[in-house]
Parts: sequence; C-alpha cells; structure tokens
Amino acid sequence: MKAKLILENGITFEGKALGYLEDTVGEVVFNTGMTGYQEVLTDPSYHGQIVTMTYPLIGNYGVNLEDLESKTPKVKGFIVRELCSEPSNFRCEMNLENYLKQNKIMALEGIDTRALTKILRDNGTMKGIITLENLKVEEIEERLNNFSNKDAVRNVTTKEPYVIEGNGKHIAVLDFGIKENILRSFKKRDCKLTVLPAFTSYKEILNINPDGIFLSNGPGDPEDLVEVIENLKMIVGKKPIVGICLGHQLLALTLGGKTGRLKFGHRGCNHPVKDLEENKIHITSQNHGYMVEKLPKDMVMTHVSVNDGTCEGMRHKIFPIFSVQYHPEASPGPHDASYIFDKFLKML
Repeated sequence: MKAKLILENGITFEGKALGYLEDTVGEVVFNTGMTGYQEVLTDPSYHGQIVTMTYPLIGNYGVNLEDLESKTPKVKGFIVRELCSEPSNFRCEMNLENYLKQNKIMALEGIDTRALTKILRDNGTMKGIITLENLKVEEIEERLNNFSNKDAVRNVTTKEPYVIEGNGKHIAVLDFGIKENILRSFKKRDCKLTVLPAFTSYKEILNINPDGIFLSNGPGDPEDLVEVIENLKMIVGKKPIVGICLGHQLLALTLGGKTGRLKFGHRGCNHPVKDLEENKIHITSQNHGYMVEKLPKDMVMTHVSVNDGTCEGMRHKIFPIFSVQYHPEASPGPHDASYIFDKFLKML
C-alpha cells in the first residue's frame, strides 16, 4: 500500500506503508546511527517525533525483547530507505515490521532518505504527516496546527515512584523520560535508586534524603517545564546534582542560563565531544533538539561539540553540580562516556 510523507513546507515523498496502517503526525527528525533502531524506537526522548534513519538498511538483526529502552516505542512514526523482512541474528525474536504493527507505529519505506535528510538539515526540523489518503491543503494545515508536543514529559514520566534496591549510594532519579540503560548503569554500580515522577515537589525529593539527585533525559522543550524548574531552584545547594540531556538544559534554566532550539538537532550514536578539562575526545550518543545557549554565571563549560561548537557539558564553580548534553549510558552507541556515572558517584 502506498503512503506519503507531507512536510509542513509542502514537499511530499511517496513510498510504501509499513507497520500499523493509520495516519500519523509528528516532528520529522533524522538519526545518523548505523545500528540501534530498536533503542531509538523505544527512547522516550523521541516522543512526538517521526524518526528518519539515515543509514539505508534497517531491520537486519530484527527485534529482541532485551534491548528495549522503555516498554513500548515512543516515536510517532518511522521512516527507512529499505526494511529487511528476513532478519538474521541469534537474538532475534521477531522482524521489525511485526514489532511496529504490534505497537501501532506507522512507518514509511522506500523514499529517498538522503534527500529528506538534506531538506531537514538545510531548512530545519519541521512537522510532517505520514498518510494513506489524498489530503486537501486545508486538511494538512489543520492536522499540522493541531499537533503539539508540550505535554511530552507528562506523557512519558513514571506515574508513581518506585525503588530499585542497592547497597551503595542512594540516588533520587527524576524521570523526564528515562532510558532503561541509565537505571542499569546505576544498578551495575550497586546504587539504591528512588525513581520519581518528573513533577515531584522539592519537599518530597528532599524528604527521602538521597545522597544525590539525577536529572534524566527526556523529550520536548525545557522551557515548557516551568514547574520542574521552580522545584529545582529549591534544591540547588542542598544536594549534589547531575543532569544529562534534558536534565542538563533544565539545570541551565534553573541557574539562570538560557536554552535555544537547534536547527535540526543532534540525533545519533556518533557525535564527537571534547572534554575540555581532560583534553580528550569522546564519541557520544545524543538525542536532543534544544541546547544550552547561554551558560549561567556560576557555571563553566566542560564539554563542547566538535561538530558545531555548542555546549555539551558544564560544572558549577561552588556547588557539587555538573551536567552533560549527551547520553553517557549510550544504548545505542559507544561506551566512551560511561565514566560520567563514576564521576558522579566520586563526587558524592
């Protein structure tokens, strides 16, 4: 069955419909990873987005139920150049199309993903529709205008607190859309984790008396999370804090900095970052559409993107607080940055 991708600037691609056959609307982005499509699909930071894979061959090793980063896919849609219908891997439990069908994710195959990526790179991220219908201009405009991702964090955060036992340091984890491998990374270090909903009050956070506070990754615009920022202001200076991805941006806003939107975002598992304090380059996994545009006055930049010079990490001059823009737990991606967890525990 044929399907179309219609971008908000009017450019249209026609391909083959895959997965769950129902029209979908979202923010069209691209991911430059050669592997890791399963982790991409289930990363809550992609909530509300239609993800295009720049690598042309997707689905070669199928899907297994061990490598999920959350219980279900969080993307709004998926776009590939060529989908493998007969995967080959000893861990494979099903092919990718059946997985998409089961989880009601609309996908599109067979379009020129290089051309689409260039359009997004040159014009910036934009909304789009994957549709089976021949829509009128007014219908397209109405669907695009009705799409909003403002409640993304509220949709992906845990609804209730839960505890993961451990014998080491006690970490309060604020879940803005946390990936499973972050929790696994802390468990590997025998930490006790209390995972809290994103909008937990500062009093509740401090009442559990953690050794430190971890601010997770997550989707959307950090400036939409006014309530979270007000809570964090009441915690600064009382407990050690580390943030990653969205948590990094929220820390910047909490301390008086400024965030802004990237033209087309950083999404992939091959982004070079320079650690300015160690004078080392790390290849990192990233997934974000926003950045720290202006550092708070009491923060110093510790990491910078080799690709575009944007802030990839910062540290407080007085308090035990630091953050990074990338995903140190990877999944997918190289493990260059896993030292961030050890650095946090050493700080505690």
